Amino acid sequence: MAAVLTGLFGLLFGFLSVGMWIGIALLATAVGLGWLFTSIPMDRLLPQYVFNIMTTPDLVALPLFVLMGEFLFRTKLSAALFSGLAPWAGLLPGRLLHVNVIGCSIFAAISGSSAATTQVVGRMTLKELLRRGYSPDVAIGSLAGAGTLGFLIPPSTVMIMYGVLAEESVLRLFTAGFIPGVLLAAVFSGWIMIHTSMNKDMVPEGERELRHMPFRERLAALKDLWPAMFLILCVLGSMYGGLATPSEAAALGVVGALIVALSQRALTWTSVRDIALGAVQTCSVMGIIILGASVLGNVTAILGVPEAVAGMVNGWNLSPIMLIVVLMILYLILGTALEGFSMIATTLPVVLPIVEAAGFDKVWFGIFIVLVVEMAQITPPVAFNFAVIQNITKKSTGYIAKVTMPYLLIMMGFTILLALFPDIVLIGPRLLLGS
Repeated sequence: MAAVLTGLFGLLFGFLSVGMWIGIALLATAVGLGWLFTSIPMDRLLPQYVFNIMTTPDLVALPLFVLMGEFLFRTKLSAALFSGLAPWAGLLPGRLLHVNVIGCSIFAAISGSSAATTQVVGRMTLKELLRRGYSPDVAIGSLAGAGTLGFLIPPSTVMIMYGVLAEESVLRLFTAGFIPGVLLAAVFSGWIMIHTSMNKDMVPEGERELRHMPFRERLAALKDLWPAMFLILCVLGSMYGGLATPSEAAALGVVGALIVALSQRALTWTSVRDIALGAVQTCSVMGIIILGASVLGNVTAILGVPEAVAGMVNGWNLSPIMLIVVLMILYLILGTALEGFSMIATTLPVVLPIVEAAGFDKVWFGIFIVLVVEMAQITPPVAFNFAVIQNITKKSTGYIAKVTMPYLLIMMGFTILLALFPDIVLIGPRLLLGS
């Protein structure tokens, strides 16, 4: 087994060190292990693997959600969210800073992508908040933190990828992520209230009068939220209402996004071309990663790698909670070098059997994986949310990391809370899906 593990890590890191794409590196590692340590005819088995994995029904939802996100990125949804939410956010301590959290939560329920959520919400809110005189520290930090909700609040591209690799129901994962997503958003808003109450200069003096806005004006502002509510109804409403599978709901979301884009006159022939190219490029990268991870998972299972590693970890006699803490630290370290999809692809074949042996449910672990991937989004140097915010604000990575630190610590504490009380995650599937 020592030779197999040496070959596994040697091949994988060797391929990555020469700049090979992560998906191709995973696939090449799987083929190399098969040829070195088994008598499996990889040239015959590989086409079968490719067909079985790429025709997985749940995987159909992934390109559809990506396409929907490409459409929404080119609409005026960010301006509509700000104008619709600002009058109501003004009632809370911290005022318009809550638009970052609420806006990201709403867009997360549409797009399924953390980077897209940060980009769409941030390009409107950040400029407006800084123009009005809000503290850059809390404005930028709250956006970076809340932007990660794009992976936790369903639909989620990360959940689809995990569901395919772990052979778990995507609908069950979507249902499990909703309550933790809403709770984490509420904790973010709670921190903003506490932070701004202790540092009143973070909110400009004039903004404190927002709470005196006439109620009629607040109601009138809600009309600007119709595109977001319409899309949430198309996607989440159809799924949770039992009218559509995740793949069918994704197709409805694409149609809904197209309707919104046409109603806002946001489409041109150039933008349609950009949407198509962007969707194809993103889906191609994701597809190669999923394929490589699936083939590697099958080969390592044949070689007995997961069982050997699980036996080694069991020998440490870690409690279930300590195991989760160790895994969280491991993923935080990996998050400094790998983006979220790559982290899942490279570790899941080995880690999943360990956590199942420790008594954790696969659905619960899926939400854990989503949370640690979210942390990777705000863990430099590989931090996609930082790249988006840097593009908007031109601030340094070090500065963004500093102001985002409270939200990273909140997410770490929240993850431990879910480990202590797993029913927070599992109650959704039990109530809605009867299991």
